[in-house]
Amino acid sequence: MAPNITPSPEKRKLRGPILLRSHGDQESTYDQRLFELGSDHDWLHADPWRILRIQGEFVAGFDALAGLPKAVTVFGSARIGEGDPRYDTGVEVGRKLAEADYAVITGGGPGLMEAPNRGASEAGGLSVGLGIELPHEQGLNDWVDLGLNFRYFFARKTMFLKYSEAFVCLPGGFGTLDELFEMLVMVQTRKVSNFPIVLVGTDFWSGLVEWIRGRLIDEQLISPKDGDLFLVTDSVDEAVTHIVKRHEERIADPAARRRGGKQR
Repeated sequence: MAPNITPSPEKRKLRGPILLRSHGDQESTYDQRLFELGSDHDWLHADPWRILRIQGEFVAGFDALAGLPKAVTVFGSARIGEGDPRYDTGVEVGRKLAEADYAVITGGGPGLMEAPNRGASEAGGLSVGLGIELPHEQGLNDWVDLGLNFRYFFARKTMFLKYSEAFVCLPGGFGTLDELFEMLVMVQTRKVSNFPIVLVGTDFWSGLVEWIRGRLIDEQLISPKDGDLFLVTDSVDEAVTHIVKRHEERIADPAARRRGGKQR
């Protein structure tokens, strides 16, 4: 008779770059502990050591991604999975970017991060996932060819910016909005080149776009031209064509590459 085996409640978790077997969600993350000031003076001793850990994340990221070919980062919700048409759109985005010879970078998690990784991988392209340590662990999805896991959001965001030629936003929540506005600010202030930003899903993005192009411009909180920093479309073909065209124009114009452009 086969033994009666009770499944273990343990699960695998990522703590920064380290894979551990855990009994549940962790109580806090490195980011949280970095920004919280304790009641004692342990921070006087802990923070200098955290600097070395942060430095290590940048070194690991730069080392792993230094040889990356031209790439596009795709952002999107972890909560929209298979069976949703938007997941299918994400797969199509990843596939068509790979067919246009771009590596595809995502946050490495499930849902609309997994979908572009899946599309790129199935098309024979390079699928990259840059994960993040969270209290409710997600882990890297199974379609990632090259994966890194970060403790600190700011180190991870730097990798998205440094190694991407364009940014695509699928529907998402606070995380996706944070990443979208981070990219808009960096392009607006010319901290990076005027790389294309594409919002896929006109119905989903319409309210935000109307508010940006209406309220913010009308009240002169941004310049009129800032409303044109992104393309909104339902067409994956249009999104990829827009990215390829802008990339080719930048390559053909050396002056454009120098104006506010990032150097690798």
